[in-house]
Formats: sequence, structure tokens, C-alpha cells
Amino acid sequence: MISVLAQLPLAVTLGVFIVAATGVWLAGTRLALYADAIAARKRIGQAFMGLIFVAAATSLPELVTTLVGAYAGEAQLVLGNMFGGITMQTAILAVVDLLIVTYALTSYPSGPTSALEATLLIVLLAMLLALHSVGEFGLPFGIGLGTLLLGLAYVGIVMMLRHYDGVQSWVPVERVDAALPRRPVEQNGADSGDGYGSTASLVVGFALMATAILLCGLALIASSAAIAEQTGLGSSFIGMTLLATATSLPEVSTTISAVRIGAYSMAISNVFGSNLLMVAMVLPADIVYGGAPILGAIDQGTAFAIISGILVTSVYLAGLIIRSRRTVLRMGVDSALVLLIYAITLAVFYHFSGAT
Repeated sequence: MISVLAQLPLAVTLGVFIVAATGVWLAGTRLALYADAIAARKRIGQAFMGLIFVAAATSLPELVTTLVGAYAGEAQLVLGNMFGGITMQTAILAVVDLLIVTYALTSYPSGPTSALEATLLIVLLAMLLALHSVGEFGLPFGIGLGTLLLGLAYVGIVMMLRHYDGVQSWVPVERVDAALPRRPVEQNGADSGDGYGSTASLVVGFALMATAILLCGLALIASSAAIAEQTGLGSSFIGMTLLATATSLPEVSTTISAVRIGAYSMAISNVFGSNLLMVAMVLPADIVYGGAPILGAIDQGTAFAIISGILVTSVYLAGLIIRSRRTVLRMGVDSALVLLIYAITLAVFYHFSGAT
């Protein structure tokens, strides 16, 4: 699809990019609304809803791109797609904190689930660095032992968070969102009065929006790559940044929409969940990748991206624990630090790309 778009006039490719971006934005906005309504009706925690369902839906384009790239043997592209965007996706929370939230974003979640998600994400990223340090061990099935352990660890994390989601060991005494209105919960599958109809219609709507994100997201990725090729920016820093921005747009739209309706835990878990899923995608990518274990292709730039992901996640973990309302330049102190780390990361990527 990229080669086809690259042969078209640049104006046409730009039009496809704009239409696809609009589709992703609108679908992502509706997806967050459906997810919040489903969570309220089925008594699923917002954090778990964002971690699993919303994160999976917004990551669909990246998942398909990762698998296609792995099947084609493009190990560097796959690893860069999975780990290079972790810091950028986390920085989405900082932008939302700056533009929309009144107090520091991390002062809103009413329980420890988001902090636990951040902790477990740091664990997986640390496992990646450990595997890069000691080297991958190939198994007879053509995959690495490390990638298998990462996949199993992700399954364990999901099971742990599903259990923990319904067992809140503590709730902050002082809560920023304590005065927010509570949605009525349906009884026996009936309409709860939120204006969305039956729960079945909500699930169908959620699935349709996820499909729209997948299709529009793939078109967005293909058109951004074609634009980079047509303008001669394909392998440059600007070209890589354009592609990374395109792949992160579904997370941007759903995170902003979730914050606007007061689903702060869902917004945070959407980003953490997407990052967790990107790490877990190492296993299926390794399965379809031919040759040596795919983690053996981690280079210096990818390793730095993983370190940067650990740093920004650690900053937000501290923010979720401290729960300070203090703001700097209209955003939380943790968000300001995340933006600073993101800027430094971009500068390092610029160096690694050899851009001038």
C-alpha cells in the first residue's frame, strides 16, 4: 500500500493522510465514550478497561504493522516501532495534563491500580534490558527464551491486574475527583439511562470503532510513510518522527476523550496498557520473524529508547504515589519532567538518525 501511495501525487497522499487522521480521531473519541459506559454498566474498573480493551483497540494498527514488518524480516523497523514510541506515548499524558486537566493528572486516580501498572511496565522494560545485556537464547521452535518469558509475564500481569482491579487495598483519603457525579449502573442488562441504549449496542459500537481505528490507522501509517518517501525524508529524523506521530494518534484521541469525560484512570491506563502491549508483542513478532531471535537485533538506539521508557514511566509512578496537585506551567511537576525527558530523547534520536 505504501508503494502505491508513493506513486500518487503528493497532494493525493496528503489528502489520504488528513482523511485517515480525521477518521482515527473521531473513532478514538467515540471509543473512549463507549468504553466508559461499558465499564460503568458492567462494574469494570476504568483502569482495567483502559489497560486491556482500550489499549488493545488503539494499538491495532501498530500490532498489524509490527507483525507485517517481522514477517518481512525487518527486525530494526519492528523493534523501533515497538520500543521507540513508548516515550512518545507516555508524553501524551503530559500534553493532556498541560492542555486539559485542572490539577496534576496523577492526582486524580482514586486507587493504586495505575501505579501498579506503571510498576509492572518498568519490570518488563527492565527484563528487556537484561535480555539485551546477557544475550538471547534460541529455542528449537525458532523463538527466543526471553521473548517467551516476556509473553508469559504479560499474561500474568493481565491476570494480576484483573484480580487487583476488584480488590482495592487502599483509597486516598483526599481525592480530587470525590465530587464527580457517579453514573447509574444498569440492572440485569437494562438500559442505565445514559443514552447509549443496550449493553449489546455498546459492545457493537465499541467493536465498530476499533475496526475503524484499525483501518484508518493503517491508512494513516501507510500515507505518512509514503509522504516521507515522496518528500525525501524517508530515513531522516523528520520522517521517523512523522511516522511515530501517526502511529500514536489513536492513543492521543482516546486519552483526550477519556480525560474530558472524567475517566482519568482509563486515560492513564490506556497509555500504560499500550506500552505493556508493545512489549508483549515481542513474542508474536519473534514467532513470525525468520532466523535468529528478534531481540538479538536490539541496537544502541533501541536500548536507549527502552531506558527512556523506564525513566518516563518511573516519573509518573512517583507522581501517582505522591499525588501532588502542584503544577508548573499549568501541568503537574511529573508531566513537566516527562516532557523534558521526551525532548532529550528526541535529541538523542536525532543524533542516532544521523540527521543534519
